Amino acid sequence: MSTYGRAFALMRDASQGPWRDYTRHAFVEGIKDGTLPRAAFLHYLRQDYVFLIHFARAWALAVVKSETHPEMLIAVGTVNALVAEEMQLHVGICEAEGISSEKLFATPERAENLAYTRFVLEAGYSGDLLDLLAALAPCVMGYGEIGARLASEATSDAYRDWINTYAAQDYQDACAAVGELLDQALTRRIGADFQASPRWERLCQTFRTATELEVNFWQMGLTP
Repeated sequence: MSTYGRAFALMRDASQGPWRDYTRHAFVEGIKDGTLPRAAFLHYLRQDYVFLIHFARAWALAVVKSETHPEMLIAVGTVNALVAEEMQLHVGICEAEGISSEKLFATPERAENLAYTRFVLEAGYSGDLLDLLAALAPCVMGYGEIGARLASEATSDAYRDWINTYAAQDYQDACAAVGELLDQALTRRIGADFQASPRWERLCQTFRTATELEVNFWQMGLTP
């Protein structure tokens, strides 16, 4: 989806195999047709809640790494969306299934989860905003693509609330904003011809690794 910006489209095209494995994973297809076992979905949701805690911290780090007020505004807006909206979706679904918010917050972190979240945070700690955004983008835009596709392709309403969250215009707008942030951050720090920069290949590799870690996350979801 080029609507998420030029740099994202280029990074995604440079990681076509992993990107397909991520956005077309058996877990995703199980959400689409309703065949995903409820136990697997709830297991994933609890791990994803823990993931979002660290993901929100990574976006807070993006505020620190920002160089302009517009960059800071997008980062702050993303933190708010994660903490006030997306994490609340997880709390609501789990409470309806008898999993209290206390139990949800105390969920033990799986190794696949730890590997992914620490990779993202390390990209931000050791690099600048570009390194951090390259690690953050696969999650943000990948869920946007998945939500938009499943909204039209889903043959079951079993996971319709989850699908609607990521297909919603608010989330799609957030993806577009992050894509614009990535484009502008690259242009500001490297120049309009950022593909010619020696850094570009490394940024694409960071994007690819994060995408591969997303594949592992889905796979973890299938093994409660």
